[in-house]
Amino acid sequence: MDFLQSSAGTLISLSLLLLLSTCSGLYEDQIKKFDWRSVHVGSLKHAYVDLNHFQPRVLLSTHEQVVGSLCPKTGEIIWRQVLEQKPRGDIKLLQVSGFADDSSDTAAAPMGSHLGFDMMTVQGHAPALVRGWNTNIGTIEWEWSIMPLNTERAQDAVWFYSNSLLYHVVPAWRSHIEVTAYFATSGHTTGSTSKIMAAWINPESCLLSGTFYICLDGKQLISLDLVAKSTQVIATSLGAEPSSNIQDLPGLNGGLIVDKKLISVNKDQAICSDLTSDSYIVGSFNNRKVIAYADLINSILNINAVYLDDCSPVPELHLSVAFAEHYGTPSLRSFDCKSKRNSDGKNCLFLFTTTAESIVAVQQGRVRWSREESLANVIDTQFLDLPLADTEGTLENEMRGKAGDIATAFMRRITTQALQIKSLFLHVIGLGPPPTDTQRAGLVRDSFGLHKMLVLLTRTGKIFGIDNIAGKQHWKLYLPNVAGFENAEQMRLIVQRSSKHFPLQPLCAIVAKSVDTGNGVLFRFNPITGHAAEGGLLQLNYKIKQLALLSETEDDYVKGILILDGANQVHVEPKHATPLAHGMYLYTADLKTAELEGYFVKYAGGELSSLPIWNVRLGGHNSEQQIISVASKNPIEHVHSQGRVLGDRSVLYKYINPNLVAFVTQAPDATHKTVLNMYLIDVVSGSVIFSMTHRKVRAPLHIVHSENWLAYSYFNDKVRRTEITTIELYEGSAQANNSVWSSLQAPSMPLVERQSYIIPTIVEAMRETITERGITNKHVLIGTASGGIVEMSWHLLDPRRPISSTTQGREEGAIPYIPELPLPTENYINYNQTVARLRNIYTAPSGLESTCLVVATGLDIFVTRVAPSKTFDLLKEDFDYILISIVLVVLTSGSLIVRHLASRKLLKQAWK
Repeated sequence: MDFLQSSAGTLISLSLLLLLSTCSGLYEDQIKKFDWRSVHVGSLKHAYVDLNHFQPRVLLSTHEQVVGSLCPKTGEIIWRQVLEQKPRGDIKLLQVSGFADDSSDTAAAPMGSHLGFDMMTVQGHAPALVRGWNTNIGTIEWEWSIMPLNTERAQDAVWFYSNSLLYHVVPAWRSHIEVTAYFATSGHTTGSTSKIMAAWINPESCLLSGTFYICLDGKQLISLDLVAKSTQVIATSLGAEPSSNIQDLPGLNGGLIVDKKLISVNKDQAICSDLTSDSYIVGSFNNRKVIAYADLINSILNINAVYLDDCSPVPELHLSVAFAEHYGTPSLRSFDCKSKRNSDGKNCLFLFTTTAESIVAVQQGRVRWSREESLANVIDTQFLDLPLADTEGTLENEMRGKAGDIATAFMRRITTQALQIKSLFLHVIGLGPPPTDTQRAGLVRDSFGLHKMLVLLTRTGKIFGIDNIAGKQHWKLYLPNVAGFENAEQMRLIVQRSSKHFPLQPLCAIVAKSVDTGNGVLFRFNPITGHAAEGGLLQLNYKIKQLALLSETEDDYVKGILILDGANQVHVEPKHATPLAHGMYLYTADLKTAELEGYFVKYAGGELSSLPIWNVRLGGHNSEQQIISVASKNPIEHVHSQGRVLGDRSVLYKYINPNLVAFVTQAPDATHKTVLNMYLIDVVSGSVIFSMTHRKVRAPLHIVHSENWLAYSYFNDKVRRTEITTIELYEGSAQANNSVWSSLQAPSMPLVERQSYIIPTIVEAMRETITERGITNKHVLIGTASGGIVEMSWHLLDPRRPISSTTQGREEGAIPYIPELPLPTENYINYNQTVARLRNIYTAPSGLESTCLVVATGLDIFVTRVAPSKTFDLLKEDFDYILISIVLVVLTSGSLIVRHLASRKLLKQAWK
């Protein structure tokens, strides 16, 4: 028995040792050393400030389907729950216990009970999910759902809570309203659904205010009290037709905001009709209901309040706060007050949301904290090199100097060093020039080019300059009244001049559409300082149809922006770069009709013109095909290797066409449900180089196009899984032209290798790595639905992977084909730093050939760097400098001693 016990113990110990030996992971001291994450909640939709709770908090929901709790002192996230995506996760109602229109109406749950709720949410419509939350830790206490009979009408449904009942209001436009009451915590109905005839309701001008359903009809408001015993139509005259949409005011049953004035359709609800303001909110102060309102005048935010019962002012709530322009226009969403510890008055916190999607808390006459929630909707990014230090800049100027002879260069070197010594001496004695703002902020280029300025453009038109190493926001800009273009195109962030042209400052441009006029808008700025440059904001007098960046520059190194307007006229900004646009090619793509058009830009007689040269229709015979994705190559990409060495030592040359663009279309099909077509088109000549059809597959589709290969993911409806198809193009064993590519004299159609793989996850984003010279191996970064980012080698996606292991395949280094792609945990570059709602991955080269900079955006932002071929050009962190120094000293000393002894030996031999 003892022998068996000892044998069992030995086997267990050996098993544990084997398990430990196979474990791999991230060292603790490496966490957040080369990466950082910024966590957000999104644009504010509902908010409740509660300072009198035993745990003060700010409860909120957002347009990004997030509910959470913030700390009212710092604005940090206490807890956050990311709900389902739209339309299932669209939050219709957020009700907090004790915050109903009737302050005595509470549904707080007793300790240890599952009845009642701290907070209740209603989301979606088919089905509609009703959930009760524990607001201390953010967990769901209970849940119930309903499935409406008519799912189309349920999209416009609204909900309200009153007297422990939850009412579901479904409008049938220009017909009637259906109202159903449920017990909030159980989901049981109180009776049958009531049907109220209302032929005057329409989706453009109706809303819910408390228990009243109100519609605007010309110069009057028509409303219904949905909980009244006898339903009657109430007409309220306005005197004049409103110039803007009507808005509800939470906290006032039947209260509305009409042209900045307060109107009530409820005769039992008192209001203060003399007030005029941009935003209102109802709250409580000294156990009396108050209306607080706020207005922004000349960058000063004025907050005031009046008592609701007699409209007398509340002087304790009057505040005037300096409000920065980059926040945008504020809107007051909630406030609460708490008695001070010394019982000397009350301390109030006002919560605002802004047009720039910021959340701003104002307390004690200042901005207490703010959250930049527009970063939850990043649409474009750029990495910019930081400026050189003074000494490096002086050396750069010297190296660029055109010396006539060696003597002139020598004198310039002596003069430069003398000035550097003088500057150092003055700096030591304290008389040197003060450091610049960028130097004071630590924005100086490092030796390896890893430290850069990360410029982010968000959906609202707000721009951020962020340190990619520390994550610090150095500057912010806000462009009001701008939006994306037609055809579902977002605003563009363009680098017109990089930091490589010292002493010229870098230059970036934002290209957008004006919300007011629909014409184009161009805003140029310095990406290092955030200051406007080259005139700043420029309002164009034409609509933007397509744009491109010129490849050539003049002496100022500014790349012009080539713009095609709605009338197919061509423009260049700045104007002095107009002649450089001659010979350029442009193409346009209509997503709905799947029609492509190509243009040649000609400069003659001091004017630019566009000539249509080709047209391709991808819509099919019945025009049902629609373009769902367009992918071109990265313009800064370098191809290091022109070919691929095969097992027999011959070379298979890559088909590297810089003008090749991938278009993917999708259409319904009676036999195969959906059909997806992929086309590779040369956008200079209009030639279709390759096409492929996938049946019974559908979006979401994500595509990566680089060098001579293409990879795209899609969902296979037939087998219910996500697949990735890869394609490689080759010219063959001979190269048509090894120096210059011409699409007008292109070689014959390429050889195509293709293969499909199964990936055991849902793909949300894909991007290839990119380096300075293109020497490093290419990896594909795959963003998953769970928020992870997988770094996958191209060797695993290679379409030339042989079915079975062969000698030629082994010589070529190809891995035998296996349909399933592995996703090992050590390949997740963001380990446990999950990126919620991952949408895009952006990459950029660093100064090191081995290293690629990465930023992943979604609801959160994650910044890191990867080394696909390891850091072959950088010493390891644990490199033993002391040992190598000792070895070098010993070798040098030994060589000197041996040399001395050898010379003495030779001298003695000479005397013999």
